[in-house]
Amino acid sequence: MIITDVEAVILKQPSIELIGDGSQDTVVILVHTDEGITGIGEVDSNPYVVKAIIESPASHMACIGLRDIIVGEDAFDVEKIWLKMYEKSIYYGRRSVAIHAMSGIDMAIWDAIGKKTGLPVSKLLGGTFRTKIKAYCSILMPDNEADIQALVDRHMVKGYQGLKFGWGAFGQDYKKDVQLVRWARKALGDDKILLTDIGMLWKDVKMAVSTAREFEKEDVFWIEEPFGPDDLESYKYLRDRVNVHISGGEEVGTLYEFDELLSRGCVDVVQPDLSRCGGLTVARKLTDMARMHKVTIVPHAFKTNILMAATLQYIAALPDAWYLEFCEQDTPLRQTLTNPVFAVDNEGFVEISQKPGLGIDLDWDVFEYYRVK
Repeated sequence: MIITDVEAVILKQPSIELIGDGSQDTVVILVHTDEGITGIGEVDSNPYVVKAIIESPASHMACIGLRDIIVGEDAFDVEKIWLKMYEKSIYYGRRSVAIHAMSGIDMAIWDAIGKKTGLPVSKLLGGTFRTKIKAYCSILMPDNEADIQALVDRHMVKGYQGLKFGWGAFGQDYKKDVQLVRWARKALGDDKILLTDIGMLWKDVKMAVSTAREFEKEDVFWIEEPFGPDDLESYKYLRDRVNVHISGGEEVGTLYEFDELLSRGCVDVVQPDLSRCGGLTVARKLTDMARMHKVTIVPHAFKTNILMAATLQYIAALPDAWYLEFCEQDTPLRQTLTNPVFAVDNEGFVEISQKPGLGIDLDWDVFEYYRVK
């Protein structure tokens, strides 16, 4: 099954707010093959930069656009393709958005292989440990008690047993962060799981410790991305001094960076984003690395149902799995781009598809409507 072309198609809703919501736009990756099979992927990054990296003509042997690198390759050679992309983009790549672009291509290749073999991607990754997973509702943090209560009332009736408030009003003021958590706990009640995501905005590590201890009193299960991804010393300092779980890793790409994050004891929960970490090819290796460090994997997935589909397949293949992050943003791409559109059942679980590949198709009418021409 030979790769014949790679498309990077930008989809975008009419207006974009400068908030922490990556589901307002996306770049869909389509990997075409000579057998008429097309793999689907997506990237949670700057769509225009990703498109440029994929479509760029060659400059020299270590500076080639990703499409030209992989056209002509056998899609089954996933490891070979990944290494070839890494090495032949090394002048402008190695980390960040080049790895993001590689991740979307890698996701699409795994989808194509699944469609060719008739197997769900979880089987290709090593086996299916589960066919459903408990989800937590993931939404942005409002700045007042009334809006927090309204969101809890709206979403928790769907069956969720846990909810994560992230970004939004978090990280502006330490005292306000404590107040937000108190409002969230009051709204949720004592029997639901409360998770928080600071959006990398804490800067004072001692204030972070005292704030995290206040979070502990409200039975917060984890504090996600309290610091920027390069501030590993602060991660370790905080983790060593509080009982609440510290999570992070959605900004991390390649095993080199995951190794540093885990070997330095920075997190209790590692959160690879399959559209940014290097794809499923990297994530399946992280499975063993995390187990060796006794760290739990809960993938980041705040995008459209393409990323959710890939994340579900990865979770199915994890020996141990806690939760699926279920993005509940009211954006058209999140709600309508794929068939099926995932949903939680009344016990808070999401079924994991056993269909070939990622188990989804694109709604081509939606695709064309939001496509940036």
